[in-house]
Amino acid sequence: MELPRRERGDELCRPGELTAVRARLRALSRRHDLVSVIACAFDHRTRMLPFIYADTRMAPAGARAVGAALVDAGFAKTRIVLQQWNRNFRPAQMRLDGRIPDLFLVSSMQMHSAPANALLRDACQIEPAHRPLIIGGGPRAIYEPWTFFGADPQDPWGADVVVTGEEFVLLSLLEALLSIRAGGESMRTAFGRARDGGLLDGIPGLVYARTDHHGVPEELIDTGIQRLVGDLDELPHPVLGYRLLEPPSHKPTLGAQALPPDLVRKHSPIASLVLTFGCKFACPYCPIPAYNQRQHRVKSGPRIADEMVRLRTEYGIPYYFGTDDNFFNDKQRTLEILETLARTTVCGDRFRRSIRWGTEATVHDTLQSKEHLPLANEAGIRWLWLGVEDMTATLVKKGQSVDRTSEAFRALRDQRICPMPMMMHHDSQPLCTPGKPYGLLNQVRLLRQAGAVSLQVLMITPSTGSKLYVEAFTSGLAYDSVAGRPVEPRMLDGNYVVASRHPQPWRKQLNIMAAYLYFYNPVRFLLALVRPKTANHFADPIWQLVGMYGVVQTIRRTFGWAVRLVFGGIRRRRNAPASPLPMRGVGGQPASHALRPAPAGGQRRRDRLALPIAGPGGWELARPAGGDASDVIERPAIALPARVDPIT
Repeated sequence: MELPRRERGDELCRPGELTAVRARLRALSRRHDLVSVIACAFDHRTRMLPFIYADTRMAPAGARAVGAALVDAGFAKTRIVLQQWNRNFRPAQMRLDGRIPDLFLVSSMQMHSAPANALLRDACQIEPAHRPLIIGGGPRAIYEPWTFFGADPQDPWGADVVVTGEEFVLLSLLEALLSIRAGGESMRTAFGRARDGGLLDGIPGLVYARTDHHGVPEELIDTGIQRLVGDLDELPHPVLGYRLLEPPSHKPTLGAQALPPDLVRKHSPIASLVLTFGCKFACPYCPIPAYNQRQHRVKSGPRIADEMVRLRTEYGIPYYFGTDDNFFNDKQRTLEILETLARTTVCGDRFRRSIRWGTEATVHDTLQSKEHLPLANEAGIRWLWLGVEDMTATLVKKGQSVDRTSEAFRALRDQRICPMPMMMHHDSQPLCTPGKPYGLLNQVRLLRQAGAVSLQVLMITPSTGSKLYVEAFTSGLAYDSVAGRPVEPRMLDGNYVVASRHPQPWRKQLNIMAAYLYFYNPVRFLLALVRPKTANHFADPIWQLVGMYGVVQTIRRTFGWAVRLVFGGIRRRRNAPASPLPMRGVGGQPASHALRPAPAGGQRRRDRLALPIAGPGGWELARPAGGDASDVIERPAIALPARVDPIT
């Protein structure tokens, strides 16, 4: 489901509200010597295309932003632990400044749920009298906050509170707790008093548990949808977050000091920066517009220039990725940013010679800004990830077509900007269509000819927070298990076929492998050495090398799943994931973050979209023992034993 919208006019915080909270916390922090540890969960089984290399060489923006907010508010004793670098980290053994932290924060994406839960379980092993206040956050918290709370009375674990919003929500929570915290009182005890006294109910963007006398959650309270910070210049400076990174280590404990500034570039040569939020398009598979409350939020050009220059001079970081939803969404605001960057100098040198960066956009908006691409070059843009999805616009229409996509790619190449297409594979798209541009390989070939340097091909998968999410489950599109192997959260990144009505879904899995092998291979690497697709003669071969390594990892991790799709029975889900605990809003209102049933008339849509499950190839329908009529297994004539595991 999409996140509900706040009342019109109440979507954004008042101008200066975040700045005021930061100032008030600085005053409070003088009386509270807090120690904080932020853990960014990471599942190493997700290391494959298109995320390979950047997944471990770019310190995530979310955890850094939380750390920067805490330091800016006066809590200097803060450490950021990235499981990308510290996979053996154990919260039960963490000590910072010789103390068990007062705050332990876990940030997680949905596909990193397993290690995030392990972190929470381990933190709950700390004696209750010394246990820190455990706070959940990140993209997973925004859409599925209940997953941070254990529901088994025999196995109690979980966060104390989940932040379903951005830095403003977290800082507002801390202000409420510190305003009532007594001298020497633990943050967890102060939280319990604030929760029971109703002091948290006026802070939109929180989910917390009401517990019994044994501490087992009985119900979840949802305080509503967050208010968004409209002026992103109010956010704490990202340079603060890089001072807090835990050095890479195989130890379960924390180091004595954070990563030295002169080593930051070695471990994180790419910096991710928030530049803009929001997109004008409303694709049904995308949660971005609803999350942003249909607002477009930006940082000013001078603020962006200051962030990049300071990170370059203080840490030596030369490469940047703008975490934009659609950088060219608002032409005038984009021009203001580009003009400022083009005028900026770095230690007396031109901006584009010292700093190189990339971001995301659409084909339509790139062509709308075609005459300004020379300015984008002067502003240091070297890579542009384009949401092409499907060149023929059969899957979704965002102003793209074969001709318009090729035109946009040529325009980018003329300005020394590398086009980086992002594609979606779907049930109705074949691998190849001779003489037509509809097939997956046909489009990959056209993209390469047009100048694509990298390629992203993902299977369209139900996305939490999107319009189609609930219907993907209630219509039977999504898989529950294949050959006895359940679909795990780590498999929801688009690399695995986990939602399909195709009678032979293994073909979809192999199609993705074939597309990557067609684009990244030794022949193309050799051709890139003599006839590169970019003016920078090294960029194309380097991307080919990274891509070939990524192809090996992708096939190694997904081939076993393809085998299961060939021989194993497929069990489909009929209900969307939902909280096992009751959820309610403040004052008896419905919980804003609880999944809602599919809208009326959804059955008619499902009938229109559905494909027959039975078909050629010896498929039959079977009901599992003890199951109901909605639990359907697609079983082939030859079944793969459940003990055979995929190659991982």
